[in-house]
Amino acid sequence: MSTTPAAPAHDTAARRVLSVNVAQAMAMEIQGRRILTGIGKQPVSTLAQPGGVAERIAVRPLGLAGDEQADLSVHGGLSKAVYAYPHAHYAFWQTVRAQAGLQGWHDAMPHGMMGENLTLTGLLEADAHVGDVLRFPDCVLAISEPRRPCYKLEARLGFPHAVKLMAQSGYCGYYLSVRSPGTIAAGDAFEVEPGPREVSIRELFAARMRKNA
Repeated sequence: MSTTPAAPAHDTAARRVLSVNVAQAMAMEIQGRRILTGIGKQPVSTLAQPGGVAERIAVRPLGLAGDEQADLSVHGGLSKAVYAYPHAHYAFWQTVRAQAGLQGWHDAMPHGMMGENLTLTGLLEADAHVGDVLRFPDCVLAISEPRRPCYKLEARLGFPHAVKLMAQSGYCGYYLSVRSPGTIAAGDAFEVEPGPREVSIRELFAARMRKNA
């Protein structure tokens, strides 16, 4: 299994949406039990859609149209309506899965594999701060908190150390609240309007992981 990677400095790619992903809650076999989960996100708006025009997905106060969370005690709600994940971390998870024999070394993981609604470029956890506002062409979202990885992530990725690796790497992604509803699509660019900048997602995630250790 891979050792903890060095944290990337900054994502220099343009800030945009690569994929919009949703899922209905469904039962998964996890640790010998049937568990209802919405982690199985599938792309519904991509840059490769027919005609070259990505489908626009409605953004509502409680999340994206067509998306569902199973355990509302830890997912969803107004402050965690949308979950975003930096595409820059996909290479790490692809390598780890290849090491575990779960995919080929040159195979790409499909977007949504991390359970995210938005696969983004241009904004890593170290540069994302609680209270920062993300302005998209037709909606406005705000960063609220980091993800808390759980056993469902391990079931999704297919190996038992995913939670530990996310905690060690800091590759957690971030939840977003909806400031202004509208629509969103793959290819949308976004701007970051700084908030109070008191704590970054990376710092808050590390503090929470130390507390839970």
